[in-house]
Amino acid sequence: MAYTVHQAKTQFSKLLKEAEAGKEVVVMRGKKPVAKIIPIQGSGSEPAPFRLMGAFAGKVSWTEGTFAPLTDDELKELGWGYMTEAPLVGSEDDAPGQ
Repeated sequence: MAYTVHQAKTQFSKLLKEAEAGKEVVVMRGKKPVAKIIPIQGSGSEPAPFRLMGAFAGKVSWTEGTFAPLTDDELKELGWGYMTEAPLVGSEDDAPGQ
């Protein structure tokens, strides 16, 4: 079915329902077709994948030092050495007005 731009703007919900029903919806500017509204394949009909809560319980582990800050040498080794040259936040060198 073909609709003018004005009809498409005022009846957009109707056009979406028609497209979902498998009808061809064409939007015309004058006598020239400019757009086609089509349904997205599989939209809303596929259930969400099953996800089991706690599926990885007991399968993930870490050591005490995993979340410890990196040393200056480790930062340099990883290519983040420029961070060792930055002043510490809250240090006396960082105080305003000095």
